[in-house]
Amino acid sequence: NSEIDFMHNKLMDTYTHLYDEKEELFYRDDRFLEQREINGHKIFWGRGNGWVVAGLANILKLMPEDESRREFYVKLFTDMSSRLSLLQHEDGFWHASLLDPDSYPSPETSATALITYALAYGINSGILDKEQFYEPMYKAWTSLLSAVDESGKLGWVQPIGADPKSVTADMTSVYGPGAFLMVASELYEMK
Repeated sequence: NSEIDFMHNKLMDTYTHLYDEKEELFYRDDRFLEQREINGHKIFWGRGNGWVVAGLANILKLMPEDESRREFYVKLFTDMSSRLSLLQHEDGFWHASLLDPDSYPSPETSATALITYALAYGINSGILDKEQFYEPMYKAWTSLLSAVDESGKLGWVQPIGADPKSVTADMTSVYGPGAFLMVASELYEMK
């Protein structure tokens, strides 16, 4: 299938260049390959990795079960989901910087919603083990609900950017609520 070939080739270009196999995370771009956070750790942006794992979920939704490369996508999705679950903050959120949450202590809801969507899809599809992933998924959803103010606005959304930044409760942008609704759609389907 030429569309799958094209998609796979482009993804592999990115995977080969920006995926850190040890950390099981993607760099935002090659500017970050040698940079470090204040704590000395590599810089892995929460929302950037949220986009990747949510994108993998969407690829798996559409990829035929008998596609020869599907196993690669399932493994990458599972590896990232496992790693991201370990990086979830005790408050249920993921932060702007995945490996240096102390420098960015506020929650970041766009990253959290994208990762939560991926976990919920993974559980619903049977790709992720419900016993292992339900608790972090549910904890994140509960935390996301706490970030919706009385007017219905989802706060703590990092503005458009290219790296981790601090956020505040009054910050929002359309991709945050969009990802929030993606989570809700998966939870609606959950049994």
